[in-house]
Amino acid sequence: MQVFDSWVGCLSPQDYRQYVLPETKALIQKLRRTGVPVIYFGTDTATLLDAMQETGADVIGLDWRIPLDEGWQKLGYKSAVQGNLDPVTLLADWKTVRAAAEDILRRANGRPGHIFNLGHGILPETPVENVKSLVDFVREHSTAKAAADLRR
Repeated sequence: MQVFDSWVGCLSPQDYRQYVLPETKALIQKLRRTGVPVIYFGTDTATLLDAMQETGADVIGLDWRIPLDEGWQKLGYKSAVQGNLDPVTLLADWKTVRAAAEDILRRANGRPGHIFNLGHGILPETPVENVKSLVDFVREHSTAKAAADLRR
């Protein structure tokens, strides 16, 4: 289950803690009782990550405004992360898309708990072929990584 909080990054850390954190924490605790993992995602949340982690979500979504490794480090590697390709990147040529995907995967550094995803929703004008190629590339990378890990 994913909780989207697309405008939360507009808040100061103090306002987030006062007005949003208590309600979001209660919501996520209720959702976790179902036994389904919970992903909590907001945009422009680099200053809110430590507070977002206090919600108890299993996974914290990272948008493209913070490098994946920096965001994960801010979370102390205590939760899984999802993200964080800039959706606008998918409008570029395949060479650019692939380079951006490689950078994110490099920053994930093979750590367990990274879910590759966009840093927000897909744009209507995104070429479908770029999406398909990205999915194939990430699958191939993940399969190759898993095979290499088994050989060790």
